[in-house]
Amino acid sequence: MKSNIRHIFILTLSTALLTAGGLCRNASAQALADSLRKAYDFKGAVEWSERALEHVDSSFYSRFEQELILSQNGLNMTRYCSQPEVVAQYRFSLEDFFLYYPMENGAWRRCPNVLDSLAGPGDRMRATYVPRDAEEIYYSARDADGIRNLYRTARKDSALWSVPQLINEELTSAADEIFPFLTRDGKSLYFASNGLYGMGGFDLYVSRWNEDSHDWDAPVNLGFPYSSPYDDFLFVNSDDGQYSVFASNRACSPDSVVVYVLNYDSMPVRKEVSTVDALKELCALTPRQDRQDRKRHAASLPEDGNVAKYRAAMDRVRLVRDSIALHQAGLERLRTALKDETDAARQAALRQEILSGEIALPARQKQLNQALKELQQIEMDFLANGIVIDPDKLQAEADREVIGTASSYVFSKNEFGPALQLTLEKPEPSFDYSFKILDVGQFAEDDTLPDGLVYQIQLFASTRKATERELKGLSPVFHRIGSGGKHVYSAGLFRSYADVLSQLNKVKGRGFKGAMIVAFDQGKMISIPNARALEARTRNLYAVRIWPEDGQNLSEAALTAIHSLTDKDIIRTKDGAALVYEVGPFSDRQACERLVGALREAGVSQVSVTEIEEADQKDSSLRSE
Repeated sequence: MKSNIRHIFILTLSTALLTAGGLCRNASAQALADSLRKAYDFKGAVEWSERALEHVDSSFYSRFEQELILSQNGLNMTRYCSQPEVVAQYRFSLEDFFLYYPMENGAWRRCPNVLDSLAGPGDRMRATYVPRDAEEIYYSARDADGIRNLYRTARKDSALWSVPQLINEELTSAADEIFPFLTRDGKSLYFASNGLYGMGGFDLYVSRWNEDSHDWDAPVNLGFPYSSPYDDFLFVNSDDGQYSVFASNRACSPDSVVVYVLNYDSMPVRKEVSTVDALKELCALTPRQDRQDRKRHAASLPEDGNVAKYRAAMDRVRLVRDSIALHQAGLERLRTALKDETDAARQAALRQEILSGEIALPARQKQLNQALKELQQIEMDFLANGIVIDPDKLQAEADREVIGTASSYVFSKNEFGPALQLTLEKPEPSFDYSFKILDVGQFAEDDTLPDGLVYQIQLFASTRKATERELKGLSPVFHRIGSGGKHVYSAGLFRSYADVLSQLNKVKGRGFKGAMIVAFDQGKMISIPNARALEARTRNLYAVRIWPEDGQNLSEAALTAIHSLTDKDIIRTKDGAALVYEVGPFSDRQACERLVGALREAGVSQVSVTEIEEADQKDSSLRSE
C-alpha cells in the first residue's frame, strides 16, 4: 500500500513539475530526483529520473542522466548489503575527527605539507597519515587541475623517498580520491572517491594487492551500509583486528561527521534489503544499546510532534557535554605530556596547544548552557500540557555515556605529529616534449603550456579521463578541462603553423579522424587566423638544452653530433644548481628536433628544446665552449 501511494505521489508531483516552465521546472525536477536518492528511495529516484529525461531541456539532460546512473547504482547495491554489528557512533568536527580513530598517535601531519602542498582552507583533507615506521606512504594530493588523486612514495634510504607516483588508472577517476588507508599487511588499500562506481557523494572502496600482476586490482565499492548517497570516507581497520571505523555526514551537517565503530567482520554475509525503511535503519548504524534506550524512552512519552523536538534537544545536550569531556580529557593529556617533555621547542608547542584549548572551553560551555536552556523550555511545555517527566530519568538520559555505549568503547583523541619533513627524490628532467609516435602513448608530465604562441592537435574530448592506451602512441598528450567540464586531450607543442600542419595527417592516420589544429597564446586559446597573424609578427628563437651525464662536461660523442649538424654556439649556464649546456640560437624548431634526435642516438638522454629570448644571447656571464 505504501509503495502504491509513493508511486502515485511521484507521478502526480512529476506531472506538475514537468508541466511547469523553464529553469524552475528543471531545477525543481533535479532537486526531487536528488531528494529521493538521498532518502534511500532508489527505485523512486530511477522512475522519476527516467520520466524526467523525456521532458527536461537539453542543458539539464546530462545532470539527470548522471542522477539516473547514481540511483541505478544504489538500487543495484541494495541486493548485496552487509549487516555489521555496531559498537558506537559519535559526532565530531570535520577539522580533527580523524584524531579520534584507533590509529598511531602523532602520525597525522597537518596540511599543507611536502606531500600535499596544495591543500588549503575549506579542503576536506586536513592532514596526511604518515606512521613512524612506514616504508611506503599512500596519500591524496591535488594535481594541476585541482583534482585529488592517490599517490605512493617509498623509502629509498634513511633520508630519501622515491618520486611520488599515481597508483594506477583503476584507482584514478575524473573526480576526487581521498583518505587512503593501507592495511598493516599491505594487501588492502581502502579509500573514498566521488568519481568511481557509486551512488552519490564519496563512497568507500577497497582494492586488493594482486601478487601475480604486482599491482592493485580494480577497486570494489564496499556497499551498504558503509557507502551511502552522502559522503563516506576514511575506512580503517584497527591494528588489533577488533574494529572497523569510518566517517560519514549522512546524519549531520556538512561541517561535522559521525564516526562509526563496528566489530570487524572478516567474512561479511551480504543479503538484499528490499524496503526503504529497512535500508534507512541499516544505514543509521545505531548501536544496539542506543536502539533499546530510545525504544524505552519513546514509550514513556506521548507520540506527538514535540517528541522529535525533545529528543533532538536531548541529543544536543549529550553531544555538547561529551564534547567538553573529550576536550578536557585532551587537555589533561597535553598537560601530562608537558610535564614529561624535555625538548624546549616541543614544550613551547605543547604550551601553545594547551592555551588554545583553554581559550576554546568557554565557548563550548556557552553552547551547553544554551542547549540546557532549550531542553528546560521543552520540559516546561510538557508540564504546561499536563505531561509529567521524571527528573531522575531526564538526568539519566542527559548524562548517558554514548562514547562507550554498551561495549565500553572509548574515543581517545590522538595528537597531531610534528610538521612533515621528507626529502623526496626529484624526477630527472628527461621527459621529451618533442612530438613523436611511439609504441605506447605518453601524457605530458606537466600540462602547463609554455609562454608565447603554441599550436596543438586536439584529439578528442571525453566525460572521463583517458588512458595511455587511448593515445594510440602519440606523445606528448596534454590534458585540460574544457567547457561543460569535459576532459580535452591535445598532442604536441608546435611553434609554427607549418610544423603542426605537417603532423596533422599523421595524427588522423592513427585513428583520430576528428583531429584539428588549435592555438594558444600565453596559455589562452585563440583562433587559428589570429594565431597565424601573430606568428607572422613574431620571431621565435630556440635552443637545445643538454644536461651532461657527469654533471660537468659534454661527452665527445655529444660534441661530434653537435658539430656534424650545426655551427651554432655552445653556451654553458646554470639550471638551479645543475650545469646545463645550450646550443643555439635556432630560428627553425625542426632543426632543433633533428639535433635532439642525433644527440639521443649518441647516448645523450637528458636533452630538450627550449624557447629563448634574444636578450639571453647577450648575457656576458655565459661562456662559449
